[in-house]
Amino acid sequence: MEPERIEFRGAENNRLVADLYGENGQPVIMLHGGGQTRHSWDAASRRIAGLGHPVYAFDQRGHGESDWVESGNYGFFDFAQDLAAVTRQVQARHGARPVVVGASLGGFAGMLAEGRVNTGGLAALVLVDITPRIDMGGVSKILGFMGERVEEGFASVEEASDAIARYLPNRARPKDLSGLSKNLRLHDDGRLRWHWDPAFLQSRQHQDAEVSASVQEEVLAATSNLTLPVLLIRGQNSELVSLDHVREFRERVPQARFTDIRDAGHMVAGDKNDVFAAAVEEFLLDLKAGAAIA
Repeated sequence: MEPERIEFRGAENNRLVADLYGENGQPVIMLHGGGQTRHSWDAASRRIAGLGHPVYAFDQRGHGESDWVESGNYGFFDFAQDLAAVTRQVQARHGARPVVVGASLGGFAGMLAEGRVNTGGLAALVLVDITPRIDMGGVSKILGFMGERVEEGFASVEEASDAIARYLPNRARPKDLSGLSKNLRLHDDGRLRWHWDPAFLQSRQHQDAEVSASVQEEVLAATSNLTLPVLLIRGQNSELVSLDHVREFRERVPQARFTDIRDAGHMVAGDKNDVFAAAVEEFLLDLKAGAAIA
């Protein structure tokens, strides 16, 4: 199944690029994590589309082929505003509210869009290794990797693969690097750099611990408005989400279903894509059947 490339407009009239898999049925929006692109969902999108859903895998603002915003607005609420704008456009195309599958940054956008920006805009929400409260030590590790070669870049895709292997030593190294190449951009100096705006790392939520803590509290408060079906998927070896975070979230959102995936870290879909996709498929099939999902 080859996707169709489609463009949408975000909250600042910024161009947002998506791959569309499938045509008819209830739409599903896939939102990647910080520093990733829509291609992180390629395999999962095809599987979900096979269930009878049109699946939109988006490059979020400042990532992939979507616009780098001149305003430098890369706060969680900015991503949520984009999602609210996209949600309305997707619903207009299909006549149905979408389900959102959001990993990390995408999950924050989903919680804030539904809980604060456009309550009632989503049919269901799948959160991939993210809760309102996160471990800041894990965040620092991820941001450190993202920023390590942001200026210098890489001489080759193989060199970028070496960097990832050092960062994720327990993940099997792919023999085919074509997927990784989609996350890199060739610059005029002949160097490859990650396919996202370096200004993303300068957001105050990444630079200021007090701001980050305040934003987490705002996201937690927003969960009080999450009355829709929710699936929380955690990587059992997550650097960001502890079981205490999960318990707090489920106290706030008692209807949430929870799945803990063995041998997976924060990059759940990359670590255990088949298990991850199966959990999402089961959730979507239960939604379609009108089954209880808690």
